[in-house]
Amino acid sequence: MDGKGIYIICYLIATIAIGVYAAKRVKNAKDFILAGRSLPLPISTAALFATWFGSETILGSSVEFAKGGTLAVIQDPFGGALCLLLLGLFFAKALYRMQILTFGDFYRNRYGRPMEFLAGICLIFSYFGWVAAQFVALGIMMQVIFGISQMSGIFIGAVIVVFYTFLGGMWSVSLTDFLQSISIIIGLTLVLFQINQIQPIVCTLQATPDGFLNFFPKPNYQSWVLYFSAWMVVGFGSLPQQDIFQRVMSAKSETVAVRASFLSAIIYLGFAMIPLILGLQASFLLKDFDLRGENSQLLIPMLVLKFASPIVQVLFFSALISAILSTASGAILAPASILSENILKYLFKNPTDQQLLRLSRYSVLIISIISLLLAVGKPSIYALVEDSGGISLVSIFIPMVFGLWIRRTSQPAALLSLVFGLVTWILLEIFHDDMTSHFYGTFASLFGIMIGIYLFPKEKAPNPKAN
Repeated sequence: MDGKGIYIICYLIATIAIGVYAAKRVKNAKDFILAGRSLPLPISTAALFATWFGSETILGSSVEFAKGGTLAVIQDPFGGALCLLLLGLFFAKALYRMQILTFGDFYRNRYGRPMEFLAGICLIFSYFGWVAAQFVALGIMMQVIFGISQMSGIFIGAVIVVFYTFLGGMWSVSLTDFLQSISIIIGLTLVLFQINQIQPIVCTLQATPDGFLNFFPKPNYQSWVLYFSAWMVVGFGSLPQQDIFQRVMSAKSETVAVRASFLSAIIYLGFAMIPLILGLQASFLLKDFDLRGENSQLLIPMLVLKFASPIVQVLFFSALISAILSTASGAILAPASILSENILKYLFKNPTDQQLLRLSRYSVLIISIISLLLAVGKPSIYALVEDSGGISLVSIFIPMVFGLWIRRTSQPAALLSLVFGLVTWILLEIFHDDMTSHFYGTFASLFGIMIGIYLFPKEKAPNPKAN
C-alpha cells in the first residue's frame, strides 16, 4: 500500500473517532435526531453545506457539465443553492419555532395522523436511492485508492458511515461534517489551482462550443418546462426533506438557523463550481475518456491521478471521501428519524426516552441495509439518484407550503394534493419518461390542494370571547 492509501486510512480512522466521541453527547432521541438543538453557526453552516456536496456534485454534475454545458447542471448545483436560499428567506425561522423532531411531526400537527404516515412513507422512499448512490460512490473510491473490488468497497464504506451514524446520530453527522467541509474546500481548491497551471480555465472556456455556457434555454415551451423542472426538483423538492429540516432544527437559535442557510447557499454555489470546471478541464485533457461510458463518473478522479502531484492527490481523495461520507451520514439519519418517530414509535404504548433512542438507532440499520441492497443491485450513481428524485416535490411540497401559510388548508385538501401529485408523476414517468413529469406532478399537487380547500375548507376555531 502506498503513502496515499495509508493517509486515507488514517483520515477514515480520525472520522470514526470523531463519530465515537460525538456519541458521548447522545442521551435521548432529541440528542440523536437534532444534536440537542445546540449547534453554533460554523458547525450548522457546515452541516447545511454538506447536505448535497457528495457524489452527485463531484462525480455526477461534473460529467453532465462536460457533456451538456450549464443547462445540464441546473438541478445541481444551482437548484441546491436555490433551496438553501429559500430556506433562509421563508422557512428556517418558521420551522425552528415549531419545536418538533421531524417533518412528519409537522404533517401530524397540521393535518393529522393519516398525513403523517403518508408523508413519512414518501420521505423514506425518497432517500433509498440517494443513500445507495453514496455507497456506490464510496465503493468506487475504495476501488481507485486501494485496488479492491467495487463491491468490497461498497460494503467497507457502508460499514464506516453506518457505524458512526448509528452511535452518534446528528452529533456525529454535524461534527464530522465540519471536519469534512474543511477538507472539501482545501482539497478542491488545490486541485483547481494545479490543473489550471496545465490547462488554463480561460482557454478552456473560450474553446467551448456556442451556447455551451448559456444559462437560459431555447425559446420554446418544451425547453422552458424542462428548465423549470430542473430548478424545482432540488430547489423546491428538497425543502420538505428531513435532512434539511434536521440541520435547521439542530441550530442553537433561529437566528443561527437563518444565517447558516444563507451562508451555506453562498459557500455551496461557490465551491460547487469547482467540480464543474474540473470536469470541463478533464474533457480537454483526457481526449480518450468516454463521457458517456459506464465509467464516466471517474472523470475527475482520472484527471487527478494523471495530472496532479501526489500530495494534491491525497488531499483531493480525502476531500472526495469527505463529501461522500458527509452526504451519506445525513441521508441515512433523515429517513431513519422519520421511520422511528413517525411510524415505528406507534407500535409502543408509552415508549421511554431510552426506547425511542434505541428505536432511532435500529432505524439507522434498517435504512442502511435496504440502501445497501439497492446499491449492490444497481451500481450506477445516476440511476440511483434518478430513482430517488422528485418524490417529495410532487407529494408533500405543496401541502407544506400551504400548511405554513394558508390557514384554511384542511386534511382532505392535503391528502388530495399528495394523491394528485403522486399519481400524475407516476403516470408520466411510466408513459412519458422525462423531467417534465416533476413539473406537471407539482402543478397537479397544487390543483389538488386548491380543489380540496374549496370543497373541504378547514373550519375556524370558535372564539371563546364571543360568548
